[in-house]
Amino acid sequence: MQRRRFFQLAAASGGAALAGPALTACSARGGSADGELLLWSHNAGSPLEIEVTESIIEAFNGSQDAYTATLEPFPQDVYNDTVNAAALSGDLPDLLTVDGPNVANWAWAGHLQPLALDAAVTDRFLPSVLGRFQDELYAIGHWEAACSVFARQSVLEAAGVRIPTMEQPWTREEFDDALLQVAGSGGYQYAIDFSTADTGEWYPYAFSPFLQSFGGDLIDRETHLSAAGVLNGPEALAWGQWFQGLFTSGLANVESPGGAEDFMQGKAAMAFHGNWGALAAADLYDDVLYLPPPDFGAGPKIGGGSWQWAVTSTADGAGANEWLATAVSDEYVAEYANRTGLIPATDAAAELTEHYGTDGKLRMMVDYSKAYAVLRPETPAYTVIASVFGQYTGDIIHGGDVQESLDAMVAEIDADIESNAGYGF
Repeated sequence: MQRRRFFQLAAASGGAALAGPALTACSARGGSADGELLLWSHNAGSPLEIEVTESIIEAFNGSQDAYTATLEPFPQDVYNDTVNAAALSGDLPDLLTVDGPNVANWAWAGHLQPLALDAAVTDRFLPSVLGRFQDELYAIGHWEAACSVFARQSVLEAAGVRIPTMEQPWTREEFDDALLQVAGSGGYQYAIDFSTADTGEWYPYAFSPFLQSFGGDLIDRETHLSAAGVLNGPEALAWGQWFQGLFTSGLANVESPGGAEDFMQGKAAMAFHGNWGALAAADLYDDVLYLPPPDFGAGPKIGGGSWQWAVTSTADGAGANEWLATAVSDEYVAEYANRTGLIPATDAAAELTEHYGTDGKLRMMVDYSKAYAVLRPETPAYTVIASVFGQYTGDIIHGGDVQESLDAMVAEIDADIESNAGYGF
């Protein structure tokens, strides 16, 4: 299934990050002292996800008499702005969904409270679906997503390209050679599709792992106080020059449509795409492969961290956490995966799904997530990091000076961190 926009941050789409530290007064809408639990979600445009949440609510409401939960879904386009406005007015619900990279910002701003779930529960979940800030757990997700290289076995074999494995992924040299080989065979217009028109959070989610595989990063993760050196050093420069070269050489389309459409329409021989599009690709090509990401020197990397549930600071924590304890059962984790095609967040749930169990056709996506997923930096500064990375990576793709673009990223990120007194670090 195509999910072009499920990784959308407020900052990346032009909205403001939640300012903080902020109001923590009791909310008129949230706060479950009266036994009412109000839930907000971002998925008004995804009826399948809403159906799962409603089934959880029905089971929870029928299992006890102390609380009654209700759901209010919002369109994703306006969701972050709606939460922002509610936080400023002291009108937050009891539980809400939050995109994984936003957890640190919302926690720092004072809008979330740490979760009170047993470690025996949370330890079963993929680490990348657990939203943390300053070593505290603030959110937990039902599902994960993973990117891989989509290719056709017949195309690779015809071009004489080795099919990579997790044990032996492509090196940079092999990947570059594979792109040249497939570009020269089969009449393809492009070697690989990066969905560059799918801007916003797609850029840091999909493309910063290449930077990290080169040995760079979005921020110094030891201190979380600066991007200098890691985002504009020699490793980052090598990444930027390599990535730019794919577009200036014509191997990749500067304006490729979102959702890997160039690949799906036969214009590109391969694509870097997510598991949400895997089944559609399999319906189109009976020999499609979902290959591990290349190793550019520091190991293969892909993005991790998706939408999660959190408890607001104004909520009755006991009731909200009781709802979460019901919601994170393997039954519902599996139901999300079966209905949406996304990766279940626990091994036990994976075995209850059609495609992600041990012998499932998408099992490799679970393995990729476990082995390669890198969370976007767990800092409130991430909203700005995402925005500037998207902006200047776009400049790099379109032929801008790589070093100047990297230096500009660092200058803006570091200025934001300094103006916010380090965001608690």
